[in-house]
Amino acid sequence: MSTTPTPQPNTTTKSSGVNQDELRRVFNQFDANKDGKISVSELRDVLKTMGSSYSEDELKRVLEDIDADRDGLIDLSEFSILCRSSSDEVTAALEMRDAFDLYDQDKNGLISTKELHLVLNRLGMKSSVDECAGMIKSVDSDGDGNVNFEEFQKMMSNEKGSKPLD
Repeated sequence: MSTTPTPQPNTTTKSSGVNQDELRRVFNQFDANKDGKISVSELRDVLKTMGSSYSEDELKRVLEDIDADRDGLIDLSEFSILCRSSSDEVTAALEMRDAFDLYDQDKNGLISTKELHLVLNRLGMKSSVDECAGMIKSVDSDGDGNVNFEEFQKMMSNEKGSKPLD
């Protein structure tokens, strides 16, 4: 009896613009309860993050379309099918997250005035601390003095013509 090693997937192979490591990272980010599956509510959050809003009925239809094993949840392989069908949206979501992470220097999920000032100046866009505070205040919808990811997304999608953070 010979044992042939099982070929391992090449995680760096691009599949419709998204590699397996990126796919797993995105999947894990939206698998809020870390059970290895995405529920309808977690799917709603995924699609909302990608800039789409769906009704509860539309979400159920999407789930039915990609839920191959009919367990009412999306596993990683089913998620990859969803991502292949909307890889441009996934790529945009990944790029948005990467842009946010560039500014979120301390990785606490918030962009502070200090972080914005530091990054803008590193990028050669000379700004004063007061100017950076003003930029943050203009998009800080929850009034905490920082920009969270949701505020960052709104700013980047709604204010394309105004001065962006990058």
